[in-house]
Amino acid sequence: MRLTLVLVLAAALAGGTGPAATAQTVEPQLPAQLLPAQARLSESAPELHRLFDSMGLYDIFAVMAAEGVAAGPDIEADMFPGQGGSAWSAVVAGIYSTDRMTSAFEAALPADRLTPAMIAELQSFYDSELGARIATGELDARQSFLEPDVEDAAGELARTRAAEGHPRVGLLTEFIAVNDLVDHNVSGALNSNFAFYRGLSDGGAFAAEIPEQLMLTEVWGQEAEIRTDLTEWLFAYQTLAYEGLSDAEMRAYIDLTATEAGQVLNTVLFRAFADLFDAISYDLGVAAAHFISGQET
Repeated sequence: MRLTLVLVLAAALAGGTGPAATAQTVEPQLPAQLLPAQARLSESAPELHRLFDSMGLYDIFAVMAAEGVAAGPDIEADMFPGQGGSAWSAVVAGIYSTDRMTSAFEAALPADRLTPAMIAELQSFYDSELGARIATGELDARQSFLEPDVEDAAGELARTRAAEGHPRVGLLTEFIAVNDLVDHNVSGALNSNFAFYRGLSDGGAFAAEIPEQLMLTEVWGQEAEIRTDLTEWLFAYQTLAYEGLSDAEMRAYIDLTATEAGQVLNTVLFRAFADLFDAISYDLGVAAAHFISGQET
């Protein structure tokens, strides 16, 4: 899931020429419902923690952190060019702390949705040679996409295969549909963008109060572009991630995700990631607002 920021409200920003904030300006806090007050998952639900570890989920957080830090300069360039520097970089790195994200994700996780039988079924798959290769392929592809040239090449391959009617395209299309990946990701991106605008507003970025309905209207206006971008990204990513699988192995993975256990896992993960990304986006908005207005605390 990628954070898409289309900052159409930038014209309403206040104080864009103020002094750069210091590294102590912003101390991002997660919303109360995401504060990791509960025990870590390794203690409260060790079987589920083992499953997530087998899936490579905890390694993905490090990649997500790198993605977030890499996007920091773009936010600065769009919203407060030349005013962030190392202070902004430090704030972004703090927001994307892997320990912080992991704790928040686990705290938001509706873990009770996955029964012991479901966890055992899924663990059996990821303990297999095929399951391990899938987890490795997904992680490696996500890491590789940190290099724009790799993502571009994967996207070009996906488009070429689609034009040629390559059989793998049909399998990836089915995988995306079975797991409702486009709608889940589009919904998550729209909600994250709205959370970012709320953070900007609450942080004092705007010269006047921006009605929530206006924010919603502006965010919803991004839906078509986000849907197109995310659909292309999904096909590019999965083309690379599952390149080492035979069609029969890809079919086995699709069949797993179509089971009750697979569908519940999908729902649980998207729920937790949605809460996590909303919190990250809100904190980025608040932090950006402080740099825009030159606030110092």
